[in-house]
Amino acid sequence: MADWIEEFRVINASGTMTSLGSSSVPTEVITAMAEVLPEFVDIARLQRKASDVICRVTGAQAGCIVSCSSAAIAIGVAACLVGDNLARAERLPLDVGCRNEVILQKGHSVWFGGALPQMIRLAGARVVEIGHATRAGVYQLRNVLTETTACAVYVISHHATPYGMIELDEFVRVCHERGVPVLVDAASESAMQEIVQSKADLVCFSGHKFLQGPTSGILAGRPELVRACLVHSLHGIGRAMKVGKEGIVGTIVALERWERLNKSRVRGKQKEVLDAYTSLLLGISKLGLQLVEDPTGNPIQRLRVSIDPKDAGLTAFQVAEELKLLHPPIYVRDDEIDLGYFELDPCNLTINEAKTVGGAIRRIMEADESEKESIRNRFAMPPNVADMLYRSLGGDDQDAQAMPS
Repeated sequence: MADWIEEFRVINASGTMTSLGSSSVPTEVITAMAEVLPEFVDIARLQRKASDVICRVTGAQAGCIVSCSSAAIAIGVAACLVGDNLARAERLPLDVGCRNEVILQKGHSVWFGGALPQMIRLAGARVVEIGHATRAGVYQLRNVLTETTACAVYVISHHATPYGMIELDEFVRVCHERGVPVLVDAASESAMQEIVQSKADLVCFSGHKFLQGPTSGILAGRPELVRACLVHSLHGIGRAMKVGKEGIVGTIVALERWERLNKSRVRGKQKEVLDAYTSLLLGISKLGLQLVEDPTGNPIQRLRVSIDPKDAGLTAFQVAEELKLLHPPIYVRDDEIDLGYFELDPCNLTINEAKTVGGAIRRIMEADESEKESIRNRFAMPPNVADMLYRSLGGDDQDAQAMPS
């Protein structure tokens, strides 16, 4: 590893997060990408090869590869707006005609590092939200499906509201009753065949999370819509977010690797990592430890670490932030940290790294009172995730300045 790369390396106990590089890419994928980089290829023919592999692995009728999952949303919506009409594709996002609405449940209006509604609007569509943050019904969906509806977007994600939403099969059925196509954002989901079997018209998956490929997105679905996606990728709004030959080849190889992968063996290695976490944290009375299932059904367990600040003298937020100051920094899964816990993910982590994570948490929890006081002073700010991000980007609005630091 080059010396300068070591400067940026982190220990990732958070999971397949884009902000941390998503996943560790295996050698066979890296080799395939390196082999194609010096060569010239016909991208359209390469996409046809990709479609064959996507169909075989996911059970879809057709597929293509784009630069990432958020690009897949924008391109998929564009395909639903104007199809494969190149003249209209060239005019997006300004000329979408009267059929320009995209339906989205309010509980699916998520932020994943970017705002999902913004990805939809990039194509020129108008987002029509239905329901409420924790409640949506078929009667609301039927009420907004009109001649101006281009498509509906459904989100399967740990970011989305996990209850009170319309189930996918019902959502698809109702939309299809009115002739409205459904685009499913399933970026981080590994149950590709099951989601494709929902009869959604387009499904997008990440190529660089559970598949451990390069940064990329996969669109799988109806042949006419996939063809339209390719038109928009090569000549429309997707040109600004195009995928290169190495991205296509790397994703093809990652899909083929996934097809052959011994999933039971992978889960066994993940259990070893979880056991390494647990063995180092057991016996710390100030910690609550619990194995939890992935909220969207991926075959992953994580170790939830709960901290009572009255007993421990530190909040979960303060412990997580202190871990980021180590060398190398340690990142835990902290998207619900204001609830008093963080989680330790086992994916793509070695046993030695897991031991490093467990040992670091133990040292912080067993620090003397003066050390804990220093940590509390460093991280006195309440853990509002949105404001934390704003400040990390140099934001200096009055509300941020008024908060303790």
